Amino acid sequence: MAHIDAGKTTTSERILYYTGKTHRIGEVHDGAATMDWMVQEQERGITITSAATTAFWHYEGDVYQINLIDTPGHVDFTVEVERSLRVLDGTIATFDAVGRVQPQSETVWRQADKYGVPKIAYVNKMDRVGADFLACVEDIYTKLGAKAVPICLPIGAEDKFKGIVDLISGKAIVYHDNSDELVNYDVVDVPAEMAEDVKEWREKMVEAAAECDEALMLKYFDDPDSVTNEEIIAALRKGTISMQIVPACCGSSYKNKGVQFLLDAVMRYLPSPLDKGVVTGTDPRTGKEVERKPSADDPFCGLVFKIATDPFVGRLAFMRAYSGRVDAGSYVFNSRTGKKERVARLYQMHSNHQNPIEFVEAGDICAVVGFKELRTGDTICDESHPITLESMVFPDPVIGIAVEPKTQGDLDKLGIALSKLAEEDPTFTVKSDHETGQTVISGMGELHLDIIVDRLRREFGVEINQGAPQVNYKEAITTTVQHREVFKKQSGGRGKFADIVVEIGPADEGVNGLQFDNQVKGGNVPKEYVPSVQKGFESAMANGVLAGYEVPSLKVTLLDGSYHPVDSDQLSFEIAARMAFRHACPKAKPVLLEPIMNLEVVTPEEYMGDIVGDLNRRRGQINAMDSTANGARIIKAFVPLAEQFGYVTVLRTLSSGRATSTMSFDHYAEVSANLAKDIIEKSGYKPFNEDE
Repeated sequence: MAHIDAGKTTTSERILYYTGKTHRIGEVHDGAATMDWMVQEQERGITITSAATTAFWHYEGDVYQINLIDTPGHVDFTVEVERSLRVLDGTIATFDAVGRVQPQSETVWRQADKYGVPKIAYVNKMDRVGADFLACVEDIYTKLGAKAVPICLPIGAEDKFKGIVDLISGKAIVYHDNSDELVNYDVVDVPAEMAEDVKEWREKMVEAAAECDEALMLKYFDDPDSVTNEEIIAALRKGTISMQIVPACCGSSYKNKGVQFLLDAVMRYLPSPLDKGVVTGTDPRTGKEVERKPSADDPFCGLVFKIATDPFVGRLAFMRAYSGRVDAGSYVFNSRTGKKERVARLYQMHSNHQNPIEFVEAGDICAVVGFKELRTGDTICDESHPITLESMVFPDPVIGIAVEPKTQGDLDKLGIALSKLAEEDPTFTVKSDHETGQTVISGMGELHLDIIVDRLRREFGVEINQGAPQVNYKEAITTTVQHREVFKKQSGGRGKFADIVVEIGPADEGVNGLQFDNQVKGGNVPKEYVPSVQKGFESAMANGVLAGYEVPSLKVTLLDGSYHPVDSDQLSFEIAARMAFRHACPKAKPVLLEPIMNLEVVTPEEYMGDIVGDLNRRRGQINAMDSTANGARIIKAFVPLAEQFGYVTVLRTLSSGRATSTMSFDHYAEVSANLAKDIIEKSGYKPFNEDE
């Protein structure tokens, strides 16, 4: 995991090569990387979808299986990182030795912390001008608050980068230049001029290891020289798994330097499924907490973290097995739907190639064919021992475009294609606007939607017309109001009747969705009608009263009401709730909310004034200005997404192509009254009339 262009895919390619998985090194810039298999990835030189593979590494006489996932760095595809981290046991956080800790490095680091995933830091691109390993280690400490512990030191830097000194063995590893041999290095003595540095940093490493292990600390204080290499490795491993420290190593993946050492470090310090221990979930029948051991003897349970559509195999569900064993052809239980599903075929994945396998056991990552009703985040398990594991939470899309097929004949094809893409990607949504008949697709950014449109054309053969990008606004109410809604309809025979008194206001802080509280006493509203009132408010929240945008959170208290013994039914109370929402919200001071993006611009000093001026014109709020080691300036600002379309082009013009920017969603904020008026007018939204 890493920021864009830190070298994740290049490093993955070297890992595949040195583990014997591939026999030729594929380069990203040639469009030949094994893990970047999509046409769009090969053309653009970026990773879009996370690719999984399995490789084997020989370490100290044993052979270890590695499940590797190469994730994208671009913030638009952050869902791929999120779902991969949810099922992995450890991660290699890759950094550019010149760029050091960049904005997306911070995002993926936070995601790894959220799921409690231990990390190794790998400082790549040591051959670039301005590369500095120890400055990057310092940056990890100051910006990410992590205790990075160097386990090696570079020999030289920039064009003189020759190899590394292993601080544990005290030996130097010098690499052969431009060699693609499997053993492309010599182990030699430490260069004399580095002896002092090596001694100093080895002491720091041993101290860090001793802090992670009490027995080692006592031994270290008694006699520092008596500490063995095996004890240091064991203590560092313990500290890494408990997330107290992050071992840091360096290399240049493109020049084939440092990758074998990195693989050894993965074996030494990152946890295996056995180190992670039991996984906990809840029993869907009782709601009690249950545990599963990472053993083939325990009942089977696994988590589906990704759905993909393959043109030849069909719907692939990527799964991590946490316990037990499952065979191809057997049945498993989906704890979300409560249904049994058949495991038709099992595959071990190698990028976009499937290798059929007969079974999977605890710790494996595989792809399954045959599931019909499976979604990302579902738990599949043994039917007689059901369990629900913690799922994943994905961010809401912030930008949308209207699409329509160029020919009427493509209409059905478009619907099928969009539903397949939405199934694959939880941050991509499709909505039909009933009033305009438009289909609006929403995603995490302009690049995200570009790729979707490109995939529609190439994979599904659908040519589409697309509208201008639209911002996904939301609505909220700011005050609490009381309202009585009486719904009465008589049309001969049995009529409709519902009467409710509700209090509608903003939800409590941190609550998403509808916060519903029933305070009706004495059966004025019978219990069987209360869920209908709740359902009515939930469905009404999809369209606010200002411009028809979603209301993400609302607090409703049902205070009183009445019913008719003949005319009242569940539908009447549901309709009354929807009407109450429409009539009460305009009195509760509704406001529009817009997505605010966290923007970071890196620019040479001379363009600073123009860029800040431009951000001010875009209603930007400058939060900080920093300097980098090489004299560039970093501007951090909050800017409304509505003002950011086409910003990359403007930034290039302002800075003669020398400034770069990264942008990620941060929060929603209230739109000013004047601006809200324009947005509402442009939306052309008309609240439903009563007869509808």
